[in-house]
Amino acid sequence: MLKVDRLAIAGLPPLSFDVAAGDCIAIEGPSGSGKTRILRAIADLDAAGGYVSLEGAERTELPAPVWRQRVRYVSAEPAWWADTARAHVTRAPDRHRFERMAGSLGLAPGLLDAPIARLSTGERLRLGLARALADEPRLILLDEPTGALDATATALTEELIRFQLLARRAVILVSHDRAQIDRLAQRSLLLGAAMATAAQPAGADVTRAPAAATADERVATLARRWGTQP
Repeated sequence: MLKVDRLAIAGLPPLSFDVAAGDCIAIEGPSGSGKTRILRAIADLDAAGGYVSLEGAERTELPAPVWRQRVRYVSAEPAWWADTARAHVTRAPDRHRFERMAGSLGLAPGLLDAPIARLSTGERLRLGLARALADEPRLILLDEPTGALDATATALTEELIRFQLLARRAVILVSHDRAQIDRLAQRSLLLGAAMATAAQPAGADVTRAPAAATADERVATLARRWGTQP
């Protein structure tokens, strides 16, 4: 699905790795090691040399809006440009998925129409994730998706991420939560003193892809809950 070849970011050696459909790879390293810069470069939000392709299409071959619809960066503090969360999602199918996902993330319906400025950091974070996934991007770049959430909201968020993987989307995760990485990621890209230019096995065993029939059943069940289809 995603192929990164000699991605050139200042202060880092050239990075090469790939992520298959249905896989989650984590990027680990201390603060300032370049984790967010890697996500932003893959999303084509910051200039970076090298080759990045998704399902055979290279990022320079597609208009920026098309690439960013397929490759979605979800920041640790999502940006907002309208007064309410609902106003950010305009297409009817996307709005339906957005509403369903927001509810399943533990958010009351009234929060979708509340002024963004009155929402808590955790509410904005969950609404930002639901907004980012509403139009079903193929690759999801998550930057500390549960950093401001309590244990219950974190569990609901991780369930949504698992559904994206079961639906054959790919995820790149940045998280300071080692246990979360072990729960979600199959591999890790290590930065800093433990720098590796290829993805290495994560530090703990994780749930692997189930048999095809079981996976299809789980996707169907979760699809009904999240109001979306793979």
